Amino acid sequence: MEQQIPSSFAGLEHLATAVILLNKTRHVVYANPGAEILFAFSAKKINGSTISQVFPGCELLLSAVENAISTNSPFREHEFVITATRQNSLAVTCTVTPVDQQDICLMLEFQQMDQQLRIAREERMLVQQQANAELLRNLAHEIRNPLGGLRGAAQLLEHELPQASLREYTQVIIKEADRLQLLMDRLLVPHRVPKYEPTNIHEVLERVRSLLLAESPSGFSKNSPKITVRRDYDTSLPEIIGDREKLIQAVLNIARNAAQAMQSVGQTDCQIILRTRAERQVTLAKKRYRVAIKLQIIDNGPGIPANIRERIFFPLVSGREGGSGLGLTLAQTFITQHHGMIECDSEPGQTCFTILLPIEASVIKGFEVKQ
Repeated sequence: MEQQIPSSFAGLEHLATAVILLNKTRHVVYANPGAEILFAFSAKKINGSTISQVFPGCELLLSAVENAISTNSPFREHEFVITATRQNSLAVTCTVTPVDQQDICLMLEFQQMDQQLRIAREERMLVQQQANAELLRNLAHEIRNPLGGLRGAAQLLEHELPQASLREYTQVIIKEADRLQLLMDRLLVPHRVPKYEPTNIHEVLERVRSLLLAESPSGFSKNSPKITVRRDYDTSLPEIIGDREKLIQAVLNIARNAAQAMQSVGQTDCQIILRTRAERQVTLAKKRYRVAIKLQIIDNGPGIPANIRERIFFPLVSGREGGSGLGLTLAQTFITQHHGMIECDSEPGQTCFTILLPIEASVIKGFEVKQ
């Protein structure tokens, strides 16, 4: 069915925003190119379909349509998730405006919010991370000095004890002081200035993979099942400018957490996938990059507990008994130092950490992004 609209709406063809026109029976009579791009559908295919068929299950949109009709005034629904017929979900804001021209009753204008929401989330995360880093650094410095004095006093006391059996107690003090000292050192590690140089991301992943396989099973717990680490690489990706050791540590912290989580619940089929792809036109730290590397660490474990999902990058937050709660905090710090970001999507049976790392323009000359 051909789209035929009044000449007064002809300008919609040139709008970057997505626009859909409905008739009185809520059937689509027109969708502009902006809508085709945003929702990845063909205007010809949806023409004549009801709005509920184009966006199944979206009660908020249907409610906005009915409100606009009943009040005969524009109605806006802010920042809601909508799923088109091809199952691609997007965060959008929709304005529904009543019109009265020929067979056209309503104009729906959609603005994608994913990018704005992502930038806002990234800014909040960066501010939180900077505050956490400053707090941890000050805390570590405050604890290190008295900790050294405590350990030294325990050593002196040990030499003065008349019975060897009493030295067991001073050894407890010394060992616990050493354990805390190691924890303080880990808190201060991120403040080492990165050494940036051309780095192949797949060499980083291969190093992580070899460490995981070396640790499994004996490195995690006795008699625990082995971890299967699968590769899914786009080997055409160019190098990035980064600190190889910090990138290894960031990815290893995430992958090791996954392995330990699976083995702590006695899971027998433990799989981790290391995947790389190219991501085009990415905004990171308010800067637009033509190409970025999308690195995903995917596991088939129990998932992250719902009560800590929003706080997993906060220091000292752990979903595993005996965990320090520093692994993901350090990983986020290292990735931020590379002007990248980490996102997490978790449910029982699959957890996916996605790392985006920008590729500098000087490196991508001649690189063709694969579809």
